[in-house]
Amino acid sequence: MKNHTLVFERAIANNETFLMIKVPYGTTHQLFMQQHKGFKWISKQRSWCIEIKQEHETLLQKLCDLEPEIPVYLEISGLRYIWSGDYSWIEIYGKEVAVYLNKMRQWMEHRRYGNNTIDTYINALEQMFRYCGLQKPQEIDQQHLIDFNRGYILERRLSASYQNIVVNALKLFCFISGLKELAALKIERPRREHKLPNVLSKEEVKSILIAPNNVKHRLMLQLIYACGLRAGELRNLVPTDIQSQRQMLFIRQSKGKKDRMVPIPERLIEQLRDYYRMERPQNYLFEGDKPGQPYSERSLQLVFRSALLKADIKKSATLHWLRHSYATHLLERGTDIRYIQELLGHSQTKTTMIYTHVSAKAIDQIRSPFEDL
Repeated sequence: MKNHTLVFERAIANNETFLMIKVPYGTTHQLFMQQHKGFKWISKQRSWCIEIKQEHETLLQKLCDLEPEIPVYLEISGLRYIWSGDYSWIEIYGKEVAVYLNKMRQWMEHRRYGNNTIDTYINALEQMFRYCGLQKPQEIDQQHLIDFNRGYILERRLSASYQNIVVNALKLFCFISGLKELAALKIERPRREHKLPNVLSKEEVKSILIAPNNVKHRLMLQLIYACGLRAGELRNLVPTDIQSQRQMLFIRQSKGKKDRMVPIPERLIEQLRDYYRMERPQNYLFEGDKPGQPYSERSLQLVFRSALLKADIKKSATLHWLRHSYATHLLERGTDIRYIQELLGHSQTKTTMIYTHVSAKAIDQIRSPFEDL
């Protein structure tokens, strides 16, 4: 699931009407606006803008239709509309709902929730209000929740984790809004799924890590596996996070706003030194085409896909599989599960325990009773 949105906001200046466009750096939408005339970057607003003219309609339609799975919104005077194609917008919900959702966003920002979490929660609630056609939050009842789950989530075969996101978002919405009607709702979670993490063999990992010819690309993949990093953790690294004397990597304010330290292999530190002398990054350890900006998430995923193809691995693997493989391979080497928990930054041991189910170390020693027949 994509974790960003494209948001237009209508603005008027010098008797001319503009659309202010907000989208994360490094996305295809941002690249599209860089490449086409009509779009202008307003550094003060940290937004793109385009004047509303008939000659720009085709350009805007192409921008909105660039990635159909990413929601596109238009905000006018507190109301929010969603793009439906054919250059038309549909009102999602009434103004009262917009006020409450804005209050929720401000509260989450105040509590320092991550931007991705905020957007995911707000978007999930917007889909529910839009589907149920509700104009006021207090109109939600138990049947609305059942209908939304059956007619939207299950109909589209969305995951149980998405259903859980809706539950989390709605419970937080109830708490922040203070509406008694909502607080009285019995909001139930879906039955818990027990999926095993996907793991690559050591041979597959090695072939992926040596596949890229580009030094930066190779180092990024190697560091993710060598230290069990999430993609966002790698992208947020700065040169001073490499504590070469101690052979440690400092990971700042990761998931759950937690810091942690993980060891780095000595030979990888030498490669990082050579890379730093060659690239001289300004702010982040790994920067994209624009100096001072972190390497984009999409580009990092493309680096991994390219390595998969070159390594001739047919599995539909994702970048996160390297982190799963790191944890599983540590376990198979006999590393204590509590140390692995600390290295991965898990709050609870039970989260880390899932890797015991995919470790081959103990399982491959078990004899099937078939062998005794």
